[in-house]
Amino acid sequence: MPRLLAKGVNAERLERSLAALSAIGGLESGAVRRLAFTAEDIEARTALCSWMEAASMTVRIDAGGNLIGRYSGLEDDLPVLATGSHIDTVPSGGRYDGALGVMAGLEVIRSLHGRRERLRHPIELIAFADEESTMVGCKSMAGLASADSLAYTTSIGEPIERCLKRIGGNWGRLREAARSPASLAGFIELHVEQGGVLEARGHAIGVVEGVVGQQRLTISVNGLANHAGTTPMHLRKDAMTAAARVVLAIEALARNHPGDPVATVGKMQVWPNAANIVPGRVDMTVDMRDLSLTVLDAMVADLHLRLTRIAGRTGTRITMTPQFSVKPTPAEPLIRQVIADAAADLGLSHSSLPSRASHDSQEIGRITPMGMIFVPSRGGLSHSCEEFTSPQQCADGAAVLLETLRRLDRQFD
Repeated sequence: MPRLLAKGVNAERLERSLAALSAIGGLESGAVRRLAFTAEDIEARTALCSWMEAASMTVRIDAGGNLIGRYSGLEDDLPVLATGSHIDTVPSGGRYDGALGVMAGLEVIRSLHGRRERLRHPIELIAFADEESTMVGCKSMAGLASADSLAYTTSIGEPIERCLKRIGGNWGRLREAARSPASLAGFIELHVEQGGVLEARGHAIGVVEGVVGQQRLTISVNGLANHAGTTPMHLRKDAMTAAARVVLAIEALARNHPGDPVATVGKMQVWPNAANIVPGRVDMTVDMRDLSLTVLDAMVADLHLRLTRIAGRTGTRITMTPQFSVKPTPAEPLIRQVIADAAADLGLSHSSLPSRASHDSQEIGRITPMGMIFVPSRGGLSHSCEEFTSPQQCADGAAVLLETLRRLDRQFD
């Protein structure tokens, strides 16, 4: 018997499922373009619905547009063990981001159904709506969606009300998508890492410690625009040189701060942006992430002090404005241990790491115990036609997901 079948999942069937899904919205470049609420997204959701029904799941769409397949349990009144992810993509994405979590969840239920096996708890497979832009699906299910439709900017530029209606959701009844914590026993999301840590370590499975929180800020450096030739260096109030010091200060802040934070200046605009003019103003974005809210708050406070010092040394005025803040979502320790034990017992190397990207589990984990399983991404690439996770790695992740659900089924009431 092939090794993968001995783990309880069918690797070939999983690979065929991923190929069938990636064909919907597939581009000649090898990338996948399946933006939420488009014809390609609807076609993929329709196909997934039929695959769910063929695996003995009852299927529904909630007001938030989430496609939910339920595989009944032996004690069907118990809270649900849920798994899943998303099937929408960025404009030129890969075939694994999000899709693996959904297709692996489908493979788990297909495997159980093929053996006529049911867990005590019902299992729900969830394809969350629009993870890549508004995250309206997971936010509505967690009861955290904004009631202001203008707060949602969809990737296709259409109003969220119209978009949800197109896929079977209902903006006017969005609150009805919220799940009570008592209805869920836990949520497990399998996902490609989208980074290079597991590959560098040579490990098959990542046990996710949690999804990091984010602090997004705008920094404006205001100096004095002046002639580049006639203004002596000691008389300048150069916004660009001050901004350069700010960028280096932000890098040093992340490198030297306790914990394991990251900080990125990813966007910068310069005025007047001419070769012969001393820059008078620079705006930049700062993205800071860590698993600890305390660390993030401390970094913001420390950055404020550094900006004050830089402004004094350069004769500029520097302001810092919050854009948005997202709290971290730690993984449930029990689920983390179950994932690690499942991987070990399946003979798969594993290690712990944080998720530095946002996922549906970040929001769902605010209402129910959450765990995430990572599998490697070749070269750390994602959101790219070069995104690749081997069939073996996909099947390994699905096997760990199946075994994790089985073990949690025995441990949870």
